[in-house]
Amino acid sequence: MELTINGSRHQVDIEPDTPLLWVLRDELGMTGTKYGCGLAQCGACTVLVDGQATRSCVTPVESVAGSEIMTIEAITEDPVGQKVVEAWVSNQVPQCGYCQSGQVMAATALIKQSPRPSDEDIAGAMINLCRCGTYNAIAAAVRQAAEA
Repeated sequence: MELTINGSRHQVDIEPDTPLLWVLRDELGMTGTKYGCGLAQCGACTVLVDGQATRSCVTPVESVAGSEIMTIEAITEDPVGQKVVEAWVSNQVPQCGYCQSGQVMAATALIKQSPRPSDEDIAGAMINLCRCGTYNAIAAAVRQAAEA
């Protein structure tokens, strides 16, 4: 099966129902995408599939063949992703950092879809869990990235 990830083509010999997360981490060594709950609830595994925030832990790899997949490893190659990362650093968002790759991916998808998100848009889109409770800093960083 051929996958396009971060602009590069990858051939993988894997069962079609294997979650994308495990292909990224175990087969391709892209460990920036994290395993959190395995139930698509926490968002630590968020990647972009054709620009949409997608929970990779429950996404069968066969469903994304032919799609453009972006992981945290390439986020700064995207102009919006670069702004999000800069805002994350400027606002010192991470504490433990475990959820942050998924948070950055979700924020990038939001700003790509809604370049000037309202506070309601941010609250509706930024639903990934953060056990450290950095939600106010996350929202501030999203607002800053959207204004940049």
